[in-house]
Amino acid sequence: MSLVVTTVSGGLDSVTLAHVLAAEGHDLLCVSFDYGQRHAKEVDYAKRCAARLGAEHHVVDLRSVGTLLSGSALTDPDVEVPEGHYADASMAITVVPNRNAIMLSVAVGVAVARGAEAVATAVHAGDHPIYPDCRPAFIEAVEREARIGNEGFAVEGFRVLAPFVGIPKDEIVRRGAAVGVPFVETWSCYVGGDVHCGRCGTCVERREAFDLAGVPDPTEYADAEVTT
Repeated sequence: MSLVVTTVSGGLDSVTLAHVLAAEGHDLLCVSFDYGQRHAKEVDYAKRCAARLGAEHHVVDLRSVGTLLSGSALTDPDVEVPEGHYADASMAITVVPNRNAIMLSVAVGVAVARGAEAVATAVHAGDHPIYPDCRPAFIEAVEREARIGNEGFAVEGFRVLAPFVGIPKDEIVRRGAAVGVPFVETWSCYVGGDVHCGRCGTCVERREAFDLAGVPDPTEYADAEVTT
């Protein structure tokens, strides 16, 4: 087995990735981040995922960094979370500057320190329209930087894995269903109430993904009448 450090937010994508990696026989070290996001409810789901898979789990405190990344609906309580489809222009307000670069940099450091062969992230094709740090070119650049910046210290052939980067979210749902992901044990909603709001971009995308995948959606939504 090879050791892979995987970033796990607690959302559907990252939890599915952790399950897929475990099913492939990898040992996992799961890393989550508290960066002062509007709510940290998803981190609890990340903890549950790691415990379910018997994986080591760490929550990295980046709240002091998050306070400097103002202007995003995810980090600034004065900015309202937009409703609508994930690809809508309004969703640009959910961009957190350089978020994935910061998180992957930490994950790479952990991986090098632990002698892991790779870092894994669950970015996917549906993220591309809004988030520049979820696109293939970014992943390739992070991998190149990781190898150059840790030359002589990282294991030979060190990788930054993003197996979902070229596929839509409905395919992630299918892959998750194939490895038995308990989807009810994932959290997507940006709002962070008692149940998923059903209207924010990630809720709309989540509902649409289950529908397109033909997989029953176990999620409880506050607005059960919204359709995708």
